[in-house]
Amino acid sequence: MELFQEIQTAKIQLEQVVPTTPLSQNLNLSEEFKATVLLKREDLQIVRSYKIRGAYNKMSSIPKEHTIKEIVCASAGNHAQGVAYSCHLLQIKGTIYMPTTTPKQKIKQVELFGKSFVEIILIGDTFDDAYVAAMKDATKNNTIFIHPFDDIKVIAGQGTVGLEILDSYKKPIDYLFIPIGGGGLAAGVTTVFKQLSPHTKLIGVEPLGAPSMKNAIAKGQNIPLDTIDKFVDGAAVKQVGQLTFEICQKNLDAIILVPEGKVCTTILRLYNEEAMVVEPAGALTIAALDFYQEQIKGKTVVCVVSGSNNDIERTAEIKERSLLYEGLMHYFLIQFPQRPGALKEFVNDILGPNDDITYFQYNKKNNREVGTVVVGLELKNKKDIQAIKNNMTSKGFEYKYLNEMPDLFTQLIG
Repeated sequence: MELFQEIQTAKIQLEQVVPTTPLSQNLNLSEEFKATVLLKREDLQIVRSYKIRGAYNKMSSIPKEHTIKEIVCASAGNHAQGVAYSCHLLQIKGTIYMPTTTPKQKIKQVELFGKSFVEIILIGDTFDDAYVAAMKDATKNNTIFIHPFDDIKVIAGQGTVGLEILDSYKKPIDYLFIPIGGGGLAAGVTTVFKQLSPHTKLIGVEPLGAPSMKNAIAKGQNIPLDTIDKFVDGAAVKQVGQLTFEICQKNLDAIILVPEGKVCTTILRLYNEEAMVVEPAGALTIAALDFYQEQIKGKTVVCVVSGSNNDIERTAEIKERSLLYEGLMHYFLIQFPQRPGALKEFVNDILGPNDDITYFQYNKKNNREVGTVVVGLELKNKKDIQAIKNNMTSKGFEYKYLNEMPDLFTQLIG
């Protein structure tokens, strides 16, 4: 109850700063899943994500008589923008630590929102690296650390998303899908729903390559992951918050893991069909619907679209990951005969009329009967891959299928 009261207080605190974002039915998704699918559009927030809620609620809660007028934070991007904007609004100086892998677009936005009130320091490869550096800074300089998720004021701010959903939609909601990174949004929103809509099934969604909350709940303790796939950067942390873990452990009905490739397919689809630009973390909940098709049929479903801070420079990688996941992009390491006409034979006799060579790396070596070639193929129909493999075998082209050899794939393709 204490957290729920904090969330109600946060709503009042945020009224003049954070606009209510739309909760709107998506007709295409509703028709596809034979359900009423509603999207909570936090991607339309001022800083293009829900993170402004927690950051501003925490920072505006610092007592006026507090002698410290500077803050420090760590972020993979969205929390940094919320903190930066809050620094500008509240006239507070802030130092923001971000991983060196943070997309340029997010760094630029932090500078835009914070203006002269923020300093950005890029360090490490992951959020966890930035977090360690920020904590050292806060301890050394005795400044206030604004945690991205594991703080009751931050969780309360994020929880106002839940209040808005229930204020906007008065009918029963059967399923709520919430993205999970550190767990602040999930902890806050599920607290609201447990209090005001206890019948709603609360489903957390994590990227397959960073299942920190699912792993912690399964083991019954908040243990960090050894490694993570950093692609879904807004939701890829090695360890969730202790507070958020304890709350989500009690509140969530289930957690589903979504492959990064499926996330990419969803990003492209939303752009092409809905003119929606979402970041990988923002696509998580919609991507999860495919794995709940039977359960949500005929139900009312809400997906929280958490953010839209996507870098256009990532488009090629997003397309590539999507094609690989959908079974339309395939890479081979092929022993090519070093004789005239071998390439022509490969194109004419191995490939089908709709198959396209998108990658070809070959270094001819003298006095060798065969040469190693790395070939990338894009197909129109994923079922065609078996015919290509059969054709290579029958024509005497020895090959290794790189899609099923991740270590070699990474070395040769990147």
